[in-house]
Amino acid sequence: MPSTDFRRRLSWLIAARLVVSTALLGWAVLMQVRAPGVENGAFYLLIALTYGLSIVYGATLRFVARRPWLVDVQLACDALTISAFIALTGGVSSYFPSLYFLPIIAAGSLQFRRGALTVALFSGLVYVALVVLQYQDVPLAPAWLHAAAPPPAVRVAVYTAVINLFAFFAVAFLAGSLAEGVRVAGVRLERASTEIANLQALTEHVINSLASGLVTTDYSGRVMTFNRAAEQITGHPAGEAIGRNVAEVLQLPEGFLVSLEAGLDDGEPKRADYRYRTGQATTIDIGLTANHVVTPSGPAGVLFNFQDVTTVRKLERDARIRNRLAAVGEMAAGIAHEIRNPLASISGSIQILREELEVSEEQGQLMDIVLRESERLNGIIRSFLAYARPQRFAIARLDLARIIRDAALLLRNSGDVSESHVIDLDVPASELWYEADEGQIRQIIWNLATNGLRAMPNGGRLRLSVAAESPAGGQSAVAGHVVLAVEDQGVGIPADELDNIFQPFHGSFPKGSGLGLAIVHRIVSDYHGEIQVTSKQGAGTMVRVRLPGQGLAA
Repeated sequence: MPSTDFRRRLSWLIAARLVVSTALLGWAVLMQVRAPGVENGAFYLLIALTYGLSIVYGATLRFVARRPWLVDVQLACDALTISAFIALTGGVSSYFPSLYFLPIIAAGSLQFRRGALTVALFSGLVYVALVVLQYQDVPLAPAWLHAAAPPPAVRVAVYTAVINLFAFFAVAFLAGSLAEGVRVAGVRLERASTEIANLQALTEHVINSLASGLVTTDYSGRVMTFNRAAEQITGHPAGEAIGRNVAEVLQLPEGFLVSLEAGLDDGEPKRADYRYRTGQATTIDIGLTANHVVTPSGPAGVLFNFQDVTTVRKLERDARIRNRLAAVGEMAAGIAHEIRNPLASISGSIQILREELEVSEEQGQLMDIVLRESERLNGIIRSFLAYARPQRFAIARLDLARIIRDAALLLRNSGDVSESHVIDLDVPASELWYEADEGQIRQIIWNLATNGLRAMPNGGRLRLSVAAESPAGGQSAVAGHVVLAVEDQGVGIPADELDNIFQPFHGSFPKGSGLGLAIVHRIVSDYHGEIQVTSKQGAGTMVRVRLPGQGLAA
């Protein structure tokens, strides 16, 4: 039994002793004062003794946890005090032997069955001794014991004593059994409460350990629970979400709300995929499923299980792009020779005819158009082949900083750059070594840079940079990634077109084949790298190419 509970019960016992003893002894004093031949001083002494013992018990209350024998002393003193009161009120003829029930019941409450039977035995022995002394002319018996009316016949006294003793032990057994039952029930209840608390804590830990967001609502749509993954995905703490409408918290699409209102009675979960704006003002893809919360008494609400599928959707889009690129590449490889050979024949024939025939100025212009378009078509076919079969045929150790500087020099002297264009560089002062095919790296930079210039027809600033990026964001030439970045101040790319810019022939500029970014994507994919594009219409675009760190050369 916990010490605090034990002391609390003992405190109630002391208080009850004071109340009952005061009431009974006060009443007894009033009755006995009127009886002739009885000294009032004995009653006053008994009252003073009862209060004095109660004060002593209260003073020793803080020691009972370490010295439980103090409780036995209190109960024994109670039994002796009651015996004295019975002696004053007629001994075997007294109407108050039932007062022994009080310490017996108290012992049962504090020490259970063993304590109750022990106090009953002690009280019975004291009571029997008191009765025996009443019928013996022994000097141990005080004179006032015989001052009252003559005691009843011996057989009546024996009968009365036996009945009282039986009552003592019956009350002791009953009080001890009830207290023991209460104690066992308390232990079981405490154990059950602990198990329920542990199970509840385990359930809470399991729910909070889920990688999926888990939200439950009542049938009015009010959020009841909001797990840790839901907080991380949505960017909203549980304290803000609980109690609000789930449609507002999870930004559910209108069509999905209509299907929910139609009900989930068919037993089939409702599925939704949509864009979600988090508390950090970022947009992610959400995959959500709604179903009934089923309890033994039936459905009790709706459970929403959702995940951030942004990465999955990106991988799916990348896979679709790769499939399209692979299909186009196979087609390009198959038709390249079929087109280039007739094209070469056409171009050569036109050149010979122009040299051997006398043609008018208009006819000469037409022949120039044929030659120029033939050369453009041949360039498209070369781009097809470069996209369809990019190969790392010359892996070597190269300085990326030097390649960026060379690309900037070529751009400044190209026809795409006007006086209103500015090309900035952000490269390390020392060498940045990397193992790759130099032609492919140059092609990545050139295609991205020319796209940036075409996005700024009226001029602007183009920034080329390269760095070795560690996983923690610091600069490292061994453990992180190589990051090539091209940033322009051009027209930007609409958000709904960002996922399609790497598809073949998706170019939006008058010049070009529409394969530049598709070739970049193919090369970066072969290096197991990734491309990150951020753009804002009217403000410009930044393309970051992250190549794996294992390609870095120390």
